[in-house]
Amino acid sequence: MGVLHISLFGRLDVRHGQEALTGLQARRVQELFCYLLLYRDRPHPREALAHLLWDERHTESPTRCLRKALWQLRSALDSHAELLSERMLRVEPDWIQFNPHADVWLDVAQFEQAFRDVQHLRGFDLGDQGVRRLQDAVRLYRGGLQESWYQDWYLYERARFQHLYLIMLDKLMEHSEAYGRFAAGLAYGTLILDCERARERTHRRLMRLHYQAGDRTAALRQYELCLSALDQELGVGPGRRTEALCQQIKMDELNPPALKQTESGDEPLAASSSQTLLPRLKEIHGLLAEIQHGVVQDIQAAELAMRSQD
Repeated sequence: MGVLHISLFGRLDVRHGQEALTGLQARRVQELFCYLLLYRDRPHPREALAHLLWDERHTESPTRCLRKALWQLRSALDSHAELLSERMLRVEPDWIQFNPHADVWLDVAQFEQAFRDVQHLRGFDLGDQGVRRLQDAVRLYRGGLQESWYQDWYLYERARFQHLYLIMLDKLMEHSEAYGRFAAGLAYGTLILDCERARERTHRRLMRLHYQAGDRTAALRQYELCLSALDQELGVGPGRRTEALCQQIKMDELNPPALKQTESGDEPLAASSSQTLLPRLKEIHGLLAEIQHGVVQDIQAAELAMRSQD
């Protein structure tokens, strides 16, 4: 019968096997179908669904809009395969739901599952399988949900998916820096700035990647891009960490990351982050200083005791 293949990122695209489904061009049909797909984990009362999707500004009543859109959606599905709408939709007198057990490939579902699989991992802990999982997921994104709809529920979902997308790119960028994959890290950073031009920590990571790749000029140019984005987007200047990083690069004093082997043993991976290592070293230094001070005091006490016996 063929798997129904549905993409919501970029624009709605529905395919049954290799054949693209037609009859879904109407705005009302797309709104209903997208809502049922995005909130596929629960049934939706008809009246609440109608008033959520179509308010009183429409010339027709919300319930009539829902009835018409549902009829068009079911007709479009059934025009491509017998009983396809019955397999995809659960329609009852009081509620509607996209069938959670339907044989469907859904891009947003794949995207969300990839995020859940690695959300507890730092970028340098992803492993080869985690990296491939995220790479496949970010390729699905394709600009996020389409930008021509402005309903509150849709704006929320678009922002939520962009947030997940940026977290995934952050992890891939961190992984790339740790493993010395500078070109890949720079590409991921560029994708992040395409969404959030004034994301300062991404600018800093790009500065480090350029420098570690041997291009100090590009690193300093990235700093200037950061200044411009912060000023134009937020009306603020750079933070202290950004300024300090710039000075390190100018003085050619930015230390390269320590490296070790990946799972497959063919590429370097940065060891513990200096931000984690440095406080520990300072703590050890303090303990050694205390021990040394105690030893000196013991020596002095012993010498005094020996002189008093003389």
